[in-house]
Amino acid sequence: MTHSESPSWRDALRGVLKPKVIHSAQLIDFDALQPALAPRFPLRATHNPGVSMKPRRHIPAGSILALAIVSLACAAELPGDQMLAEYFQQQTAELNARTFAGVRSLDDWKRERETARDQLREMLGLSPAPERTPLQATITGREDHPEFTVEKLHYQSLPGLYVTANLYLPKERPKPAPTILYMVGHSRVREGNVSFGSKVTYQHHGAWFARHGYVCLTIDSIGELAEIEGQHHGTHTAGRWWWNSRGYTPAGTETWNAIRALDYLETRPEVDASRIGATGRSGGGVGTWWLAALDDRIKVAVPVAGMTDLHNQVVDGKVSRHCDCMFMVNTYRWDFGKIAALIAPRPLLFSNSDKDDIFPLDGVIRLHRQVADIYKLYGASEKLGLLITDGPHRDTQDLQVPAFRWFNRFLKGEESLIDQAATKFFTPAQLKVFATLPTDERNTTIDKTFVPAAHPAVPINPAAWAAMRDEWLRALREKSFAGWPAEDEKLHLKQGPRENRDAVELTRWEFSSQEAVTLPLFVFSGPERRPQPELHLIVLDERSWSELVNELGTNWPLLSSANVPPAPLVQPGAAHGALLERVARAEITLAYVPPRGIGPTAWSGNDSDRTHIRRRFMLLGQTLDGMRVWDIQRALLALDQPELFPGRKVHLAGVREQGVNALYASLFSANVAALEITAPPASHASGPDYLNVMKVLDIPQAAALAAEQHPVRILHGNADDWTWAIETAKRMRWPAERMEVRADTPPIQPLAMPQRAPGPRPPRTN
Repeated sequence: MTHSESPSWRDALRGVLKPKVIHSAQLIDFDALQPALAPRFPLRATHNPGVSMKPRRHIPAGSILALAIVSLACAAELPGDQMLAEYFQQQTAELNARTFAGVRSLDDWKRERETARDQLREMLGLSPAPERTPLQATITGREDHPEFTVEKLHYQSLPGLYVTANLYLPKERPKPAPTILYMVGHSRVREGNVSFGSKVTYQHHGAWFARHGYVCLTIDSIGELAEIEGQHHGTHTAGRWWWNSRGYTPAGTETWNAIRALDYLETRPEVDASRIGATGRSGGGVGTWWLAALDDRIKVAVPVAGMTDLHNQVVDGKVSRHCDCMFMVNTYRWDFGKIAALIAPRPLLFSNSDKDDIFPLDGVIRLHRQVADIYKLYGASEKLGLLITDGPHRDTQDLQVPAFRWFNRFLKGEESLIDQAATKFFTPAQLKVFATLPTDERNTTIDKTFVPAAHPAVPINPAAWAAMRDEWLRALREKSFAGWPAEDEKLHLKQGPRENRDAVELTRWEFSSQEAVTLPLFVFSGPERRPQPELHLIVLDERSWSELVNELGTNWPLLSSANVPPAPLVQPGAAHGALLERVARAEITLAYVPPRGIGPTAWSGNDSDRTHIRRRFMLLGQTLDGMRVWDIQRALLALDQPELFPGRKVHLAGVREQGVNALYASLFSANVAALEITAPPASHASGPDYLNVMKVLDIPQAAALAAEQHPVRILHGNADDWTWAIETAKRMRWPAERMEVRADTPPIQPLAMPQRAPGPRPPRTN
């Protein structure tokens, strides 16, 4: 009888062990540790007739430290961690199932294909397409080899958006020649402050193609590793969450640069435009997917180690290893198989290594299996290949040779053996394009302009406002909040424990925001009276949750022991206590909701972990804050249930970014009487992020939408930031209190606005 570790043990061990921990030669009695480990890491006994039974098992002494680390790591898990893991599993499976739902025949797919292409263009920021401005192509130098020449050149895919490139031209070639567009991966090549661009790393590919009769254009990216170093890591490390709100991804810029590269190649007499293929690895691999999916000028594609499925990225967390050029803004909530399927029925070779730790093999195979079904519909299975080689995420000869053969087969009609290796011939400096970088470059700022933002004018009359309002609400629902679940999803409202202090009772309720997401709702109620007291709901962020626990937790253990670690120490204030005094006087009933990831449902990890949790939401066609808007709507719905306060309007409040989330929740909820938000950002450029929202409107316009429905009060605000909403309210002749901005109020203000009859209200769209 032997024992094998459970998957939870292996996964935990893999995540926390350091190499030095597992190399100790000293052996320790493992059986003695089993009683302590069993509750967290159960060992399964399995019969193995080929191994003799041993009375005791031993492990290296150094592993004791590893076991302690594992135990501590698991002990630090929070209730939100398991909820989040289940949520990502469920959402990923849902998106995978819907990606090819309804495709049963070739006609089904052909009907869907053009719509899908339009959607992909939009998700890359290419709809409407940028203007095809003059390329201004310029050759800055040449390098010679006995078999080929390299032209060093640049072109402008948009004015000031420079693409540096090397064009490999064979000296002996048919005219015109088959041509390859090579898109580079991420590779740092620099001396001091000078970057030579990733293209110099991949020069051996261009050289091989030129030595075998191909023209090959190798283009640099616009990222941090190009000659002109731009930005690929906006959400990864740079905190540019507004990329989501703007609908921007560097994948779109890279795809546009590649489309314009094809425009340039078509101007060259050496190029046979009917025989152009595309390839690249890693970042260049995914660039190949984008380009071939959108542009039929690519006749053959070999993306190498550039794509896997959502399960790998979201459930397995591989998104943390990738910069933003690997992903579209997933407005239409695809799994990635649909991108690959858009290439069908053109020849396509999936290429990957079996030990690639950022494009895992299981995901690649799942992706290939989906795409194979589409090729079968075309009767073109022979044009789809799957290459799996031994090795890690690296540019190996095992990956190169089959790619060369694939292009020979489909662009040249040859099946010849490959007898020359891909070899580098030049120093990085020899292939550099610019002696001095251009001063008019927009590469470093293109994220601010590539996707146009909406700048709506103040409406001139009620008719103009009504049209604007209706279009905005539709666009928000379809483009920013498409990740919300169905409106009729069950609430599963459940009453939890209660505590009483004098005339006040605290009840913890729980409700289902969506499948796998259960949230608490803390309700303070006082003596019953007629008329009924105002009902207030405060949306908490992490800071205000901590303030609440520190101020009230001593007297209300239900708050301080809500399955979370102790809150950070903050200076206790009197704001929440003042609100409870109003509850005790039966002036208000007070509810608090911490949306997902805050307070009782917080997840563990450091800042980097939390960054990549947010990016996982992004890949699911959501954002974390966008789903928190949904959480707030569900809390409002919970308060409207028969078990709580049916039919009563809610005075809704929130602070900082959660105040903005409350603002948007009020647009799609019927039972809001008034809205108060404290110290909110005045633009999505600084908070919170929803997909594509800045292509529709910004926060002041959302405030105007809310002000049409109920009074809106902004505390700690600068009136100049809210001019658009204030002016709109005046032009529409709404009551003065509908849009109020105050600069000198305390952080949390008792919501004393009287209930008023709401103004004209558009129909709900969710």
